[in-house]
Amino acid sequence: MSEKTILGIGSRVRHPAFGDGVVIRLHKAAYDVSFMLYGIKQVGKDYDKWEIVEAVQAEESVSFTEAERSLIKILRAFSDITEDVPLGQRWQGGLMILKPEDESLKPKEIPIEAFFHKIVMLRERLRVLEQRINNNDKLDDEEKINLQQYITRIYGSLTTFNMLFRDKSDYFIGEKSR
Repeated sequence: MSEKTILGIGSRVRHPAFGDGVVIRLHKAAYDVSFMLYGIKQVGKDYDKWEIVEAVQAEESVSFTEAERSLIKILRAFSDITEDVPLGQRWQGGLMILKPEDESLKPKEIPIEAFFHKIVMLRERLRVLEQRINNNDKLDDEEKINLQQYITRIYGSLTTFNMLFRDKSDYFIGEKSR
């Protein structure tokens, strides 16, 4: 990195000790960088041991919302991290059994925790899809609304699995009655 290069908010970097990160705040002599595994660290602007993955031009002022959108986009691009969502206590250690009608076929047993993890991953990927739709410059507002309504119907189809979640705040929610 040359002395004249000033990274803007949203720039992606790869630090030799801290790994992948994104610049989230600028100071006079340093950057605040959010690293995937190590959280927010301050790194001097003259530091030259990291790799600049994608430089974003520094602007005079960037709103918190713009910085937040950039950070979310970059963190999702770097990883497949899902939030920790607790399984309902009554299901912990449980087993899901899929039994075919034909008794000559063997039933399939799946630990509920494994099935629940797949449901949570599905929900997280739907959320990422929603974000990509909302931030897509090539879709007009009508197309975005149509796609959002389709996703809402998908959430509605998944409400069957709400019984697995410990907290109601984690439930799938479809269209609400008016």
